[in-house]
Amino acid sequence: MGNQPFGIAPEVLPVLATEIAEVRDLGVEVAIVIGGGNIIRGIAATEQGLDRVTGDNMGMLATVINALALQDALEQRGCFTRVLTAIDIREVAEPFIRRRAIRHLEKSRVVIFAAGTGNPFFTTDSAAALRASEIRADALLKGTKVDGLYTADPVRDAGAKLLKLASYQYLLEHSLKIMDAAAVSLCQNAKIPIRVFNIRVPGNVRRVVLGEDVGSTVS
Repeated sequence: MGNQPFGIAPEVLPVLATEIAEVRDLGVEVAIVIGGGNIIRGIAATEQGLDRVTGDNMGMLATVINALALQDALEQRGCFTRVLTAIDIREVAEPFIRRRAIRHLEKSRVVIFAAGTGNPFFTTDSAAALRASEIRADALLKGTKVDGLYTADPVRDAGAKLLKLASYQYLLEHSLKIMDAAAVSLCQNAKIPIRVFNIRVPGNVRRVVLGEDVGSTVS
């Protein structure tokens, strides 16, 4: 998010934190899985000559940086927040323990999951689907740069059509890149609906949570 090619966009972080705080204030339990692509992507690092495992480990550490930044922004807005990491970094965040995560949510704390799954070769989408399954989430919200799920990449294909509803199987059979196959399969097995929406539109997070007709639904 933001217009800069690298790093944390100072104009975006407070807006996103405010939207999350508004959803929390509705009484909704909020858990967030955050990526690190604004700092480094494991696959991109591999293309530059780094070992894939090393690149993925660097990417997971980048998600921790983003998680701490978001935690700070949320707490400035009165949201008690906990960062739970899949890699043990106890000096700056709690290790991921499923029961602890659920307990934080029950206490109305926003939970931010960082460091992916703790393993290389797994995407942020897979981490989101895994954590959603573990905490028995009611839905997985996928914030993107586009308005929902399309038949093709709308940035590259002007003929791409927006799909308001789709099945998990449709995503898998048509290899749509909105989420990777492992993440979609995890959600399918756990019967967790996926809401895909444009996170850059102000107020969209709240609208999706309230069930308004925003973006696309995969179920």
